[in-house]
Amino acid sequence: MNNSRKGYDKPTLKLSVVLPVFNEEDNITELHNEIAAVLDTIEGQSEVIYVDDGSSDSTLEKLRDLHRIYTRVVVVEFRRNFGQTAAMAAGFEFARGQVVVAMDADRQNDPADIPKLLDKIEEGYDLVSGWRHDRKDGYLLRLLPSRIANKLISWATDVKLHDYGCSLKAFRHDVVKQISLYGEMHRFIPALASAVGVSIAEVKVNHRPRVAGESKYGISRTFRVVLDLITVKFLLRYSSKPLQFFGSFGLISGFIGFLICLYLTIEKLFYQVPMSDRPLLLLGILLLFIGLQFITVGLLAELMTRTYHEAQDKPIYTIRKLLRKD
Repeated sequence: MNNSRKGYDKPTLKLSVVLPVFNEEDNITELHNEIAAVLDTIEGQSEVIYVDDGSSDSTLEKLRDLHRIYTRVVVVEFRRNFGQTAAMAAGFEFARGQVVVAMDADRQNDPADIPKLLDKIEEGYDLVSGWRHDRKDGYLLRLLPSRIANKLISWATDVKLHDYGCSLKAFRHDVVKQISLYGEMHRFIPALASAVGVSIAEVKVNHRPRVAGESKYGISRTFRVVLDLITVKFLLRYSSKPLQFFGSFGLISGFIGFLICLYLTIEKLFYQVPMSDRPLLLLGILLLFIGLQFITVGLLAELMTRTYHEAQDKPIYTIRKLLRKD
């Protein structure tokens, strides 16, 4: 297989379906049959991109068999397990469809919902996210943490969705090409996309119980999501103006430290209160230095941001459409 990373900037097909796959040997054949049946009902050329994320069972062999049998099957093979976000990013990079649909390979997402997402895209939306309104998962370990995470993400990002964790989503081609994914960022795609001004809709989709294989998700993933949420919040609000973030903490800390030191100085000068054994003095000095450090970090971050944008000639805006008479 060619290992070169060549993406496709211009869509040449109607639809691309992207599926990250990891140890789904008991699901992949039946899942493809379902997807193929749905794609046969959709006008225009399409492709199915399977990204094997370092599977250790027979999943990769079955994907290679599908590729030999079906011309529209594309298989991207990872050398090792890099995670769902990396697999989804690779699928997006090689997608050639005007619309890109992402979904899980565990058969809990229903391929029959793909036309529903496409209909919503046709209404003019840039991104359509699935909402598993009737989830077939355990309450304590899956549903409850998911609901808490959804409310927290919606509050932090100002993008109100019922189900951030649903992998079944549809995107216009230009949207997926503008999103950079890493960490566990795939669940924050709607929030990241909102930063470039896309229109987002949510539709109810079918959620099926897992019939084969094992779940790859656990409660420990919740903690990683919280850390990535902090990153997303920073990127959305302060990525182009980091001094406003760090400087705010620096000014608050420095101002409190200044007030403490001023208070102690007045006590010493006018009331002869000794300062040598006052822990409050150490706190005031500490807050002054912390404030200075925060502002210094903010200035360094500003320099890094300028270097990032200028060295890559990266624009600080995105354009939906250009109307021009040549």
